[in-house]
Amino acid sequence: MKPIKGRGSSDNPENRFEKVYLDYNLDEETGEKPAPGTQLLTDHTKDIISKNNSPDIPFNKSINPYRGCEHGCIYCYARPSHEFLGMSAGLDFESKIVVKYKAAKLLRKTLSDKSWKPEPIVMSGVTDPYQPVERELRITRSCIEVLLEARHPLGLITKNHLVTRDIDLLSELAKMDAVKVAISITTLDPELARVMEPRTSRPQRRLDAIRQLAEAGIPVRVNVAPIIPGLTDHESVSILEEATRAGATGAGYTLLRLPYGVKELFVDWLGQHYPDRKSKVLNRILDVRNGKLNLSEFGERFRGTGNYADQIHDLFKHHTKRLGLHRESKPLSAEHFQRLNGDQLTLWCE
Repeated sequence: MKPIKGRGSSDNPENRFEKVYLDYNLDEETGEKPAPGTQLLTDHTKDIISKNNSPDIPFNKSINPYRGCEHGCIYCYARPSHEFLGMSAGLDFESKIVVKYKAAKLLRKTLSDKSWKPEPIVMSGVTDPYQPVERELRITRSCIEVLLEARHPLGLITKNHLVTRDIDLLSELAKMDAVKVAISITTLDPELARVMEPRTSRPQRRLDAIRQLAEAGIPVRVNVAPIIPGLTDHESVSILEEATRAGATGAGYTLLRLPYGVKELFVDWLGQHYPDRKSKVLNRILDVRNGKLNLSEFGERFRGTGNYADQIHDLFKHHTKRLGLHRESKPLSAEHFQRLNGDQLTLWCE
């Protein structure tokens, strides 16, 4: 299978839950799969807040305006979530985007409920809230507008420069200590980013996003995520240094995770783009995953195990301390929260 320009995956593997398998038709001239255009599908969910009870994730509530992600990152751990929708973790995940058009309306209803107790909400816990379709749909922005009106604490995780569009809203939340932003940077190599994360912002644009957010007084950290042993691990220190120069005040990292069908997609991608490094990368992953390509155990899935994983951890710890990125940030505040008025809700939704 050949790479598809603008897509991370070049295949649409079978859904592990489905008995019937439908694939893309091959191009009659080339014999290859065509580049699928992006389709937007409507999500009819009635609840907008997702609850998390995983002990190694530092938040309990999240909002995911989109399911599936057009960024197309080949390593994305969220790819298998599309299988629960009857689709594939491959091309379907990055081309069939399920949209929660009523997200802001549902959020407003939740924040007006007398039973709601304010605590940090993270956008997104699964897919990127600033993926390309957000530029036109503005669903993430509409949710932030509701959160700002309620003065509700918010955490944002993204790898897209588009977050800078909403600095006007985020800076107001920052004045109330009610927002933090994390920018994920996997590599500083634009060519690697182009084929590994085809529709994300390029590395320098992400650094610029850190710079703009910091200059606006919005707390921003860098996530070196994921670190891919044998492919990007040598860049960790450079990413930390560049992010510090841009204004980041904190940092975190995760090791590559390859749950379910992501393993096969990633192995195929390595063979297509970096065949000379394939064995090295896979051996390093096996080394930090106890002889497997993936470990799902809490406490180990983000950090890995073994000597090489410990080396990555110690190196990261040393350089974050050297750069002043190790200090605990101020917790998000719900002090200024004001419950939204039910009468306003009625007017807003009509």
